[in-house]
Amino acid sequence: MEIKSFLSKEHLVNGLKSFGKLRIKVNHDSILTFSALILILSTAFTIRVFPMRWEIQKGSLHLSEFDPYFQYRFTDYIIKNGPVSWAWPTQWVDKQRWYPSGINIAKSGFPGLPLTAAFFYKIVSALGINVDLMDFCAIFPPIMGMLACLVIYFLGKDIGGKPVGLFAALFLALSPSYIQRTSVGFFDDETIGIFSLILFVLLFLRAIEQDRPMASTVKYSLASGAVLGYFCSGWGAAYYPIGITVVFTLALILLKRHTQHLLLSYSLTFGLGLFIAINVPKLSSTYLTTAAILPVAGIFLILCLCEVFRAAASTKWKIISIAVFLAVLIGSFAMLWQLGYMRGIAGKFISVINPFARAASPLIESVAEHRISAWGSLYYEFGIAIIFFAASFFFIFRNLNNKNLFLLIFGLTSLYFACSMVRLLVLMAPAFSLLTAVGIAGVLKPFSTLLKEQPRVGVKKKYGFEHVGKEFSGAAVFLIFLVLMTSLAFPMPKVYRQAYSPTTITAGSLPIAPNEPVWEWLEMLDYTTYLGATTVVCSWWDYGYWLTVLGNVTTLADNGTINLTQIQNVGFIFMANETESLEMLNRYDAQYILVFTTFVLRQSGGQYYASWAGYGDEGKWMWMARISGKSPQASEWGWTDEEAFGAFNTTTNNWQWNDRGMNATIYKLMSYGKHRWCEKHGIVDADALNVRIPMYFEEEYFAGLELTPTDAGNNYGGLIPLVCLYKINYPSD
Repeated sequence: MEIKSFLSKEHLVNGLKSFGKLRIKVNHDSILTFSALILILSTAFTIRVFPMRWEIQKGSLHLSEFDPYFQYRFTDYIIKNGPVSWAWPTQWVDKQRWYPSGINIAKSGFPGLPLTAAFFYKIVSALGINVDLMDFCAIFPPIMGMLACLVIYFLGKDIGGKPVGLFAALFLALSPSYIQRTSVGFFDDETIGIFSLILFVLLFLRAIEQDRPMASTVKYSLASGAVLGYFCSGWGAAYYPIGITVVFTLALILLKRHTQHLLLSYSLTFGLGLFIAINVPKLSSTYLTTAAILPVAGIFLILCLCEVFRAAASTKWKIISIAVFLAVLIGSFAMLWQLGYMRGIAGKFISVINPFARAASPLIESVAEHRISAWGSLYYEFGIAIIFFAASFFFIFRNLNNKNLFLLIFGLTSLYFACSMVRLLVLMAPAFSLLTAVGIAGVLKPFSTLLKEQPRVGVKKKYGFEHVGKEFSGAAVFLIFLVLMTSLAFPMPKVYRQAYSPTTITAGSLPIAPNEPVWEWLEMLDYTTYLGATTVVCSWWDYGYWLTVLGNVTTLADNGTINLTQIQNVGFIFMANETESLEMLNRYDAQYILVFTTFVLRQSGGQYYASWAGYGDEGKWMWMARISGKSPQASEWGWTDEEAFGAFNTTTNNWQWNDRGMNATIYKLMSYGKHRWCEKHGIVDADALNVRIPMYFEEEYFAGLELTPTDAGNNYGGLIPLVCLYKINYPSD
């Protein structure tokens, strides 16, 4: 015991002496890099929590847009019932949505985000931190946005060094589209999707490095496979990283850069990633036979063939190998095709590849973020930094190594998809950040090198050019700085405008940044909670999630848009006359019907007039007509689009309803609500002569009826939002 005690004391003393001799080496460059990175991450988080300015006034946080409310409902179910309760032992069928059939959550939802949020919420709760689940879900996106900026720093550092990493992190932190998708309340798939995409690229590119030890290659490959599987479980856009990785691998094969490292990394990454994917109930094993996933197997076989070629000793065996390969490949595809296992890509993703295919689907086209990107939106998104984005291709082609090749494919494909659909600007955000960083670093490199040079002392020549002085390099650097600041900060920071807006429900679904929260929708949803969870409320699908999650009632359709026939029927309810609408409403046991309308006050001759603003159903009814008009029985209904209900008057620049349009249920419900508000506040209704009082729909509760013109002008920019709930009075037989 004494010897052990002595030895332990001696080791302790020696250890303390050794510790005292340690010197932590921190150079000036490391301090600057660390400080810049911390500043960028702090900026990324701070910008994304700007909407809390309105949430604080309400006393609690809310989610933004519509889909995040489904993710919240899914997360809440997991926390209350267990991590696999939604899929096993019985699959969760949510009867409050898509009544009467309900919706099978296991077959229709990606569990990645809800499982992630539930996991971390459990940890936070176990630490004794008492936080409401909705508050937690609301603050989760800014945290993930900040972490994505951290990951892209390491990816940029691997590609072009610390300057590229810092610039990439900065541009991602300030990307308008990415800010929108990771600001407070935007609890949706992109929250983890973009983070997973960047992390996957980082790990995969490290895995295929030729000089990396085999053990390290295996670790990075398994890690990239796990991240890919996580991506597949959380976002339908997982087709994209799979696709660009397949294209990248094919390019390496064509450039004769394929190696055993590549075969090993590719096999482990996709083996583990797709194994995780097929265990997601929504995807299942049929995921492997989709047109987007089958090329993964094809490239794997080509890599194997390349290795056989490398090992083959004679031309004879090479020819035999090619013949066997082609026979296996063609035979496998033919067998899968004949057995009916091969599936196409979902229509939504085909429409991204071919944007003109969306014209045939009014349901997809009715969503603004599904439309083709205009050049103006691209410039607003990226600004003058597009110059450096374009310049980056010059520097990439000068040094087309594997990482730069992947970045080239990443940039070009993401640019195409971003142009195809407005929503996918967020998918381009990391690629644009990396490429712009490469472009800026490449342009600045000669000037920064010159600034570091020692001053030259020499005899001045009478003729000829003198050596360029440091002041010219400094001026060039300063000019680039001004160009970037013009894009990002002056005259008004666009990222500030993008971030400094309330969540959708706090803004009352109005495109404004009000002085205080818009209470009308919140008041309506608070009212519907007293109706009961089994009460069926019919509304246009835009408001389905709000009514189910916050209003606690049963709805016919929501933003999941999983049942086109039912959405067409809801569109018919609104566009048909009252008698026809009642027949369809009775089929769905609907007890209430809800419309949302907005109007604005305009002054003429000293008198205020109320006219439609276009931000509610008065701006969406055309899509109701188009969607319902595409149904098989559209000819019986008598319309295919909005033209059956009126025409656009170019003189007044307004829609002119005809008699059929003014007898449509949607028109009656909207115009009556607006007229009621005008009567109450003594405002002239610009459409008073065309108001048709509903026969079978009785006013239940109109949120916004008490809003005064003065309050609307002071707080809502003069807009009046009105959420109208009607009770359905079916005629007695």
